[in-house]
Amino acid sequence: MERTALVSGAARGIGFEIARVLLEANNYRVLLVDIDPDGGEKAKKTLSERFGSGRVDFIAADVASETEVELAVSRCKSAFGGVSLLVNNAAVRKSSSPADLSLEDWNRVLAVNLTGPFLMSRQCIPMLRASRGSIVNICSTRALMSEPGTEAYSASKGGLASLTHALAVSLGPEVRVNSISPGWINSAGESLSLEDNRQHPAGRVGVPRDVASLVAYLASDQAGFITGQNFIVDGGMTRRMIYVD
Repeated sequence: MERTALVSGAARGIGFEIARVLLEANNYRVLLVDIDPDGGEKAKKTLSERFGSGRVDFIAADVASETEVELAVSRCKSAFGGVSLLVNNAAVRKSSSPADLSLEDWNRVLAVNLTGPFLMSRQCIPMLRASRGSIVNICSTRALMSEPGTEAYSASKGGLASLTHALAVSLGPEVRVNSISPGWINSAGESLSLEDNRQHPAGRVGVPRDVASLVAYLASDQAGFITGQNFIVDGGMTRRMIYVD
């Protein structure tokens, strides 16, 4: 049975790879959503050339805008007939000391990273219930641990982890809701040092496909008994104790 996925933040990086993996599964049509119109159109062209133009569409939208979210979900319904998988991946980050973090930047990070997934989820609920579909939120290990100057980002991702289990309880049993918390994912394909890789218990830094493959599994019927969970994908780094001499 062919399914439809709506993936936000899909112009590049993890979002793009999620879209590609779902299309490779050969039973998904995918609507790409991104605030970057040029990047989104480029992603659509790349995926359409490989998988067929009838299986991929794109709309530029800011997930923090209720109006634009409504337009994006409406586009998915008109193009593909509904939504059976929602992947809330779009996110922004503002790094600043808490003393210097402006209220404008704080609000923007929470609007995109936390309010955005809520708006997208709320708008998709009728179609997800009808299809007995699922939601996968892309969270972060910053929901569990922090670096200096990440107050807004960490708070937004912590909220998203909590939103995940709240939605799972509210929307079950028709809709399953899970989240994935990636650690260091080399989304840009940068050249990394031996130490960068060796510090991970898994022996390497993550790649976007590590996250995308788990999204595909969580959306599948094989994961039918999994809901309300947050899966850490970080090569074991949150389990490693590090001491400084």
